[in-house]
Amino acid sequence: MQNYETVLPAGGHWSVELRRGTQITLRDIDGGGNAGMLFYNPRNLLERYNAPDTLKCQHTFKLSQGHCLYSDMGRIFASIISDDAGWHDTVCGNSHAAQVADRWGARNYQRDRNDWHQNGYDAFLTELAKYGMGGADMAANINWFSKVVTDADGNMSLAEHASPAGSSVTLRLEMDALVLIHACPHPLRQAEQYPRHRIGIELGSAEPMTDNDICLNHCDENRRGFKNNALYYLGS
Repeated sequence: MQNYETVLPAGGHWSVELRRGTQITLRDIDGGGNAGMLFYNPRNLLERYNAPDTLKCQHTFKLSQGHCLYSDMGRIFASIISDDAGWHDTVCGNSHAAQVADRWGARNYQRDRNDWHQNGYDAFLTELAKYGMGGADMAANINWFSKVVTDADGNMSLAEHASPAGSSVTLRLEMDALVLIHACPHPLRQAEQYPRHRIGIELGSAEPMTDNDICLNHCDENRRGFKNNALYYLGS
């Protein structure tokens, strides 16, 4: 049962502190969207999402159902318990202002209002500033609903039509977390017009993890990650 719903407009950004045991569902309302996301420990903002550890300990290049999202201290921020899209990027990072301006033209909010062209990096900076953080605190982010593929020479590109309208991904929070989200274009996105895709957000209470949980049993590394979480919360 969902307790809260909102829609992040194209180019929008948002942040919220979530308790462990919370469930968050992101929905690609229009199809072809991108939702950037970062995690921080609200009790220790130096602990944050770590993309390299997330990938290497689960022996993968992509994120999908069954994967866990690791902090740089070996703990698990969240688990992917449901996933319609099947492939999410955490390698390519954010779009930047110069890149967006070169691709779709420079626009600013003061002149263009809701038709301006926001970029992922500045969107995250705006949210980070609310918690006393800045560019030095930026980490490699997740890009939900974005499938990145490579050719025979290793060149990366964004797969088109990888996320149909209505695709969703659901995360179970395994730690209290400060969550930052934006709905800005993926850095590899090639389009004639600035992409404008809305992202739905639904919050509620997750079902408790069981012994046959897909994320717990995905690999031995995940079992160790959950043990690190248990130690962190011991006695709380």
